[in-house]
Amino acid sequence: MPRVSKRKSDPVKSSEPATKKITKEVERIDSFFASYANTSLGMIDPEGVEKLCSDLSVEHTDVRVLMLAWKMNAKKQGYFTQDEWRTGLKSLHADTLKKLKKQLPELQKEVAMKENFEDFYCFSFCYCLTEDKQKNLDIETACVLLNLVLGRAYNLQVDSFIEYLKFQKEYKVINMDQWTNFYRFCQEIEFPDLKNYDDCLAWPIILDNFVDWLREKSTSA
Repeated sequence: MPRVSKRKSDPVKSSEPATKKITKEVERIDSFFASYANTSLGMIDPEGVEKLCSDLSVEHTDVRVLMLAWKMNAKKQGYFTQDEWRTGLKSLHADTLKKLKKQLPELQKEVAMKENFEDFYCFSFCYCLTEDKQKNLDIETACVLLNLVLGRAYNLQVDSFIEYLKFQKEYKVINMDQWTNFYRFCQEIEFPDLKNYDDCLAWPIILDNFVDWLREKSTSA
């Protein structure tokens, strides 16, 4: 009896529908991008970002705009390249304004996850370095950014640190090490009693000074 061989499915043909679906999604994402892009620059500029924020019914200073930039892995504040836009919106499965609006609460949940938040926190610092070879944030910018990204979760710590930063005269800028260690401070140190703060450990001097200032305030109150 002749052997009947089973016909194997053509892997190229079987993948065609999925490929077409992805291509269509990218086309819609690109069309969405074009509605905000500056054609002469080939990217979305600050004016386009403002328009996007208006259409999303969020302020351009809203933390969700920063989260969106994080999702796109955007490199320059106030600008989104087409590749960055594709990266972020493909990941969010948002190829229209309506879908992007719907995904914003999900994006907030994603950022709030412990394994993502530290990355977002570090990204926010780098994203605000707007000059070439800039490594530090001025105190005013750092205060605004701290309140934006940490104010909700660590309100007391952030308010106190901002008050200290505006009071002190020694530091004009904040660097990445100080920035990341303040987040560690918020996570690890009992506040406001500071019982487990040990200035013999490897904390930046600015945090040692902050704690000294807080202790002086509490004893003189």
